Amino acid sequence: MRLPAEWERVGAVLIAWPHADTDWAYMLNQITDCYIRICEALSTVTTIIIATPDHAPLLPRLLMSDINLDRIQWFTVDTNDTWTRDYGPIVTTVDKDTWLINDFKFNGWGLKFASDRDNMVTGRLCRYGVLMGEYVNRLGFVLEGGSIESDGKGTILTTSRCLMSPNRNGDLNQQQIEDKLKEYLGAKRILWLNHGCLEGDDTDSHIDTLARLAPDDTILYVRCEDRTDEHFEELEAMQLELESFTTTEGRPYRLLSLPLPDAIFDEDGKRLPATYANFLIVNDTVFLPTYNQPEKDEIAKATLQSAFPGRNIVPVDCSELIFQHGSLHCATMQLPFEILPLCPTPSEQE
Repeated sequence: MRLPAEWERVGAVLIAWPHADTDWAYMLNQITDCYIRICEALSTVTTIIIATPDHAPLLPRLLMSDINLDRIQWFTVDTNDTWTRDYGPIVTTVDKDTWLINDFKFNGWGLKFASDRDNMVTGRLCRYGVLMGEYVNRLGFVLEGGSIESDGKGTILTTSRCLMSPNRNGDLNQQQIEDKLKEYLGAKRILWLNHGCLEGDDTDSHIDTLARLAPDDTILYVRCEDRTDEHFEELEAMQLELESFTTTEGRPYRLLSLPLPDAIFDEDGKRLPATYANFLIVNDTVFLPTYNQPEKDEIAKATLQSAFPGRNIVPVDCSELIFQHGSLHCATMQLPFEILPLCPTPSEQE
């Protein structure tokens, strides 16, 4: 068993549409514009499965956009919020014909927010036939997709702040959690980061806000160069940890630093967790979240191009997304085409 790397073949991307019964209600028009931008970008390369209680109100806005509606599939379901990365299916493979759809427990990032409807989405995707594969009930273990990174070969990168949070699996110690990751995801080893955090982050330091695995033993990570910034010490300590990690062959990883975006604040003056590490890989394209900071946006784009030569780097303005403390990767979950009965293969989508 193994957890594929994100840069392996993808057949569709799952998103959940913001609606009036989510925390987006106060800025619904703005966030809807943001989701339309995301769909315009994604629909050029893949199918999008949209989870929403009611898709009828969306159609006028979508029809006025540049979205290829042939690439859209609707999944009618109630949701608490839009962060499908953390409550969507985590799919492992045993061989090319056996795919396990793991339904882990989502408890609102350690009991911070309501999650009862979100926690049922994966099971309903399977029961409704949207996903085909072997459904596996893992609801006795809390695990969010944004908290783990896989290289597809048995290495899992994660953070102790998140997985060791007492409100997630507080009855388990670190070794027991490692054992679960090995049993459920086929992990052979776990790389734990004990440092690294972003102001405004509700997730207890999800790895996809801080450091990401990439092909050829590469790790992209967020770096702060401003010693006066409140993030400097934590991110410097995280960098030292990353420098100490080695591959299974005993070699240091190739480390590529992403700039920390300039501080962005909400209406109450609280800093928001903007990060370029929250990118999304879909086959030959890497979608980069940007924040209307041209100089740093371009640096981040060039860094991603270095990590993913031969792939297209496509910026997507995610300025609105961070007002609920997430970004592009948080709002999406890639799905392998092998579990998608209604989606064409990646080559057929080109």
